[in-house]
Amino acid sequence: MSKKEGTKNEQIDDVSVDEILEKYDRESTYRRNLGKWSWIVMFLAVSLTLFHLFTGYRGAFEARIQGPIHLGTALGLIFLLYPIKKGLQRKQKGVPWYDAILAIVALGVGYYNVIFYDELVSQKIVFGYTMMDYIVATLGVLLVLEAARRCVGLPIVFVAGAAILYALFGNHIPTKLFAHRGFSWEILSTDLYLTTKGIFSTPIQVSSTFIFLFLLFGVMLIRTGVGQFFNDLAFAITGRFTGGQAKAAVVASALQGMVSGSSVANTVGSGSFTIPMMKKAGYKPEFAAATEASASTGGQIMPPVMGAAAFIMATYTETPYSHIMIVAVIPAMLYFLGVFLGVHFESKKMGIVGFTKDSLPRMGQLMIERGYLILPLVVIFYTLVTGRTPMRAALIAILVSFLVSLVRKETRMSIKGIIHAFEEGARSALPVIAACAAAGIIVGVVVQTGLGGRIANGIIALGGGSLILTLVFTMIACLILGMGLPTTANYIVTATMAAPALILGLDVPVLAAHFFVFYFGIVADITPPVCLAAYAGAGLARANPFMSGVIATKLATAAYIIPFIFVLNPQMLLIDAEVWTVVFSVATSIVGMIGVSSGMMGYFIRKAYMWERVVLIIGGLGLITPNHIQDIIGVIMILAILLIQSRRPKDVIEKRKISMTL
Repeated sequence: MSKKEGTKNEQIDDVSVDEILEKYDRESTYRRNLGKWSWIVMFLAVSLTLFHLFTGYRGAFEARIQGPIHLGTALGLIFLLYPIKKGLQRKQKGVPWYDAILAIVALGVGYYNVIFYDELVSQKIVFGYTMMDYIVATLGVLLVLEAARRCVGLPIVFVAGAAILYALFGNHIPTKLFAHRGFSWEILSTDLYLTTKGIFSTPIQVSSTFIFLFLLFGVMLIRTGVGQFFNDLAFAITGRFTGGQAKAAVVASALQGMVSGSSVANTVGSGSFTIPMMKKAGYKPEFAAATEASASTGGQIMPPVMGAAAFIMATYTETPYSHIMIVAVIPAMLYFLGVFLGVHFESKKMGIVGFTKDSLPRMGQLMIERGYLILPLVVIFYTLVTGRTPMRAALIAILVSFLVSLVRKETRMSIKGIIHAFEEGARSALPVIAACAAAGIIVGVVVQTGLGGRIANGIIALGGGSLILTLVFTMIACLILGMGLPTTANYIVTATMAAPALILGLDVPVLAAHFFVFYFGIVADITPPVCLAAYAGAGLARANPFMSGVIATKLATAAYIIPFIFVLNPQMLLIDAEVWTVVFSVATSIVGMIGVSSGMMGYFIRKAYMWERVVLIIGGLGLITPNHIQDIIGVIMILAILLIQSRRPKDVIEKRKISMTL
C-alpha cells in the first residue's frame, strides 16, 4: 500500500490525526510551538536518552541515583512541554514563566536525592530529616501529581490523592477492615520521596532501566520504515481473502504491536490509513473503528516489546522478562486470532471479498527487498532468550536498528536525524515515567498501611471462597480502574491489591494471577462506557463512539475469556506444562473461539438465528474451559449447528471486491 493511497484515504474523511490524538490521548497534548525553548527541550531530552544509553552499556546506578536522575529530568521536560490546561498546546507560543519556574524547581527537587545521596542514606537514619528535606519531599510529591495530571490525566491523580488521604487519616476510619494508625505528613512525604518505598519504588526503578530503552528501540525501529513494511506484508498475506481490508488491518496491528504499546496511538496511527479503506470496502463506520481499536489494543500483549506493564510484571513476579515474553506468545496469538475470526464472520455476512490478487504486494518480492527490516526484532528476541539482560538486549537492538536504517537512502539517519530520534525517544517516555511515579505513591501507601492485604481479604470474602466469583470481581475492578488509569498504572495498582487475593487466598499461580489483571487492564481501553481506543477510532471513522466500543468488545471477546483460561488452565502459560497438553489446550481453545466469535457476529457458514448464536457461544465456552466432558459437549454443539446450517440454502449476499493502486 503506497503512502500516496494512504494520504488519499485520509483526505476522503477530512480528519485531522493530530486533533483525534489530542482529544483522546492525553500523552499527545504537548506544546507544538516552543520557540527558543525547543533548544532547551532538545538538550534535556537528548541528555536523558544519552544517560540511559550510558547506563544500559555500563549498568544502572544504585536505585537512589538512577531513579531521581530519570524522574527529575522527565519532570523538567513535562513542565516545559505540557501546558497547565488541555487545549493550550496550540494556542501558547513558547513556555509561560510559571511553567519555566516549575521546570527548574522540578529539576532541583529531582536531583536533590542525587546531590545529598550520602546524607539521605546514612546520616538521616541517625539524625533524622531537616526542614529542607521536608520541603523537598513535599514539593516532590506535589510536582509528581501535577506532572501526572498534565500528561496522564486526572483519574490517576484522584486515586493517588485518595491514597495519600487514606494514609494521613486512616486512624479516623470506623471500620476495622480498613482502619490503621495513621501517618503524619512529615513521615509520609519523606517515605514517599526520599526513600525507595514510594515514588522511587519498583515502577520507577523498572522505568529508569528497562522501559526507557525499549521505548527508544521502538522509535528507532519505526524510523527504519518497518511500519510501512508491516502494512504491505499484512496486505500480501490477507488482502485477497474474505474481508481482506479488515483482516490486513488486524495483521498489520499485530505486527506493529511488536514495537509499540499504546492503544490510542496505535489506533490513530494505523487507523488513519486502514479505517477509510475499510469504509470504502463497505464496512460500517462503527465496525471499521472497532476493528482497528481492538487490533491496536492487542499491541500491548504482543512480544517481543510488550507494554510497559509487562516489564514491571517481570520484577513483581521475579520472573525474567525473556520468560514473560515467551509465555505471552500463545495468549497473544489467541487474542489476535479471536479478532481475526470476528472480522472473518462479519465479512462473510456482509459479502466483502477482498482485493484482487494482482493489486496486492508480492510476498516474495517484499521479503527480498525489505525483509531485512525485521532483523532488529529477531536480534532483540534472540538476545533476550539467550540470557542477556533486557537493558543489554535493548541496547544491542537499538544499534542494529540504526545500522538497518542505513541500508536505504530514504531511511538513512544523519546526525541531525539521530538527535531527533533521541529527543523523540525521551518524549515518548514522559507519560510512562509520570504514570509510574504517581503509581509509586499508591504502592507506597498500600505497602505502608497494609491496605493491599485488607483489600485482598475483602475480595476473597466478597467472592465467598469461590474462584470464579473472585475472578469476576477482580475483572470488574480492573475494568473500572482502566476507565481512567493508563495500563501501566492500572496494572501496578491491581497487582498490588487484587492479585494477592488470587495468589494467597485461592492458590492461583503467581504468573497466572498477574497475567489476569494485566490483560483486563489492557482491554479496558475497548470496554464501554469509557473506551478511549474505540473513541479514537470512532473519531477517525466519524462513527458513534459507544457503538464502536460495543462492537470492539464483541470482536475482542477472546480477550475477556483468555485471562480466565490462565487461571483455570495455567498450562496455557507454560506453567507445569507438557507439550501434548499445551497443543490440545490450544486446539480446543481455537475451536472454542470459532464458536464464540461466530455466535457473537451472527454468522457461521450461514447467517445464524438467535438460538443458533446462543448454542455456538455456549459450545465455544465449553471448549475453552479445561474439562474433557465440556470439550466433547462443545464440539457436538458446534458440529450440530454446522450440520444444520449446511443443509440450509445459501444466503443471498452481494459480493464486493475492490481494486487498489500500489
